[in-house]
Amino acid sequence: MPASDHFDGERFFNPHSREDRTTRDVRRWRRTRHKEPWPEHVEDPILPPPGRAAPDRISATFIGHSTFLLQVGGICVLTDPIWSERCSPLSFVGPRRVRRPGQRLEALPDVDLLLVTHNHYDHMDLPTLRQVQARWAPPVATGLANARHLAKAGIRSAVELDWWQSTELAGARITYVPAQHFSSRGLYDRNRCLWGGFVVEAGGVVVYFAGDSGYCPHFAEIARMFPRIDLALLPIGAYEPRWFMQPRHVNPEEAVRAHLDLRARRSLGMHFGTFQLTDEAIDAPVSALGEARARAGVTEADFGVLAFGETREYLAA
Repeated sequence: MPASDHFDGERFFNPHSREDRTTRDVRRWRRTRHKEPWPEHVEDPILPPPGRAAPDRISATFIGHSTFLLQVGGICVLTDPIWSERCSPLSFVGPRRVRRPGQRLEALPDVDLLLVTHNHYDHMDLPTLRQVQARWAPPVATGLANARHLAKAGIRSAVELDWWQSTELAGARITYVPAQHFSSRGLYDRNRCLWGGFVVEAGGVVVYFAGDSGYCPHFAEIARMFPRIDLALLPIGAYEPRWFMQPRHVNPEEAVRAHLDLRARRSLGMHFGTFQLTDEAIDAPVSALGEARARAGVTEADFGVLAFGETREYLAA
């Protein structure tokens, strides 16, 4: 593909932050980190599985981490699904989930559309994707150069999109939108695949799924392109230490700023409480989100979180 404002001809990059983390930075983090202890296991209440929502409703079911079942305009959309025990290239090592998925995969209504934001193991989990493909074989949208990874899960016809490109799938209009992040699945493929988020438009409703991102002007840019966002799903976890994580992961205060930049009618937090990827305590993201909301004058109804496995419905109008 030709060079652009986020591709130099060989690798993708962030136009608002060319800063990247080196192996020296990683070694410094590992040497100096103060990792808050997490419980080995959290037992959540078992909540009812979601049914099919009416076309005039928006429904969001929080499975865990960045995995949601969204129902928009009568279409069931699954985001960055991971039901595996670990987010890792290996089944016996790597970050291990501390709570089970909020719903069983087989308990979900038929999935009409699958969205995969980028190729990190906590967002592109091939064992889960194989199950999704075997059960429903939904159409799939992802970022540029990611289809080759998805093919390993038996997904042969994923639609690759560049930032701001749109496609029609399963009766919805899907637009891949910018994020400030990075990609890699191994030692030598850094930033060879694109990362981003998605805007889903169906039945007159607009939902934004951010994936992973640092705080940057992209949120305001998305708001200019999509002046009505009915629901935004924004990351609130995996943000400490700030000197290391800040360019690529928002913290809760920045997530509230992103919510305001987007002018979203309501937002839900994600990317917390499932895998210990960084140094903050397991309950820190939700607690810090409450404090950030209070400082910004944002209510919990405007920007809250769901319990693991919880389904919440909103009127589309």
